[in-house]
Amino acid sequence: MSRPNIQKKEKQTMAEQENIESAERNGADEQSPQEGGGSKLMTFLAPALALIVCAGAGFAVSRLFGTGGSAQNVGAAESANAEAADPLPPLNEADPAATWYYDMEPVLVNLNEPNVSRYVRITLTLEFGNGMAEADGVPFLDQRKPLLKNWLTLFMSNRTIEDIRGESHLRRVQTQITDMFNQGLFADQKPCLKRVLFKELSIQ
Repeated sequence: MSRPNIQKKEKQTMAEQENIESAERNGADEQSPQEGGGSKLMTFLAPALALIVCAGAGFAVSRLFGTGGSAQNVGAAESANAEAADPLPPLNEADPAATWYYDMEPVLVNLNEPNVSRYVRITLTLEFGNGMAEADGVPFLDQRKPLLKNWLTLFMSNRTIEDIRGESHLRRVQTQITDMFNQGLFADQKPCLKRVLFKELSIQ
């Protein structure tokens, strides 16, 4: 082969290589915008996904542990439903006018007095009726003695000396305890506790 033909062949080979390299560069340039777009998309999606995950986790935690804020008597009702094993005894089997009494054990509670420790020792007698027979009511209440003591302790621990001083204040406390016990023992049922009587109340 003559030298001019060899040179011509080399030029064609070099031109073909340049075309191949140019095509590869163009292909890389075409892919770069797509890759850049994917990176931008991920930049926006990552915080959004993190926000969704955090919101879901917060909702789950709030549902699991709750936020409180319920009144003590509502908590008492829920505790009674969850912890009491025996069902409510049958009502209307006794004379609605019949009355019987149930004595609670003494409870010693630290009053809500800042900068000083003051205690109240309180013993209650509960007056029942409204269709609940004593034979059914006593076992029902015996099983719930720990709950009654707990509810009374929580209630009194939020009282001050002024709250339990004087007849008008004590009558108000009696009414509040009666309502609390009725809601705790007879939630969504006819209340059978007529009133709460003070058997002992002393401040120490």
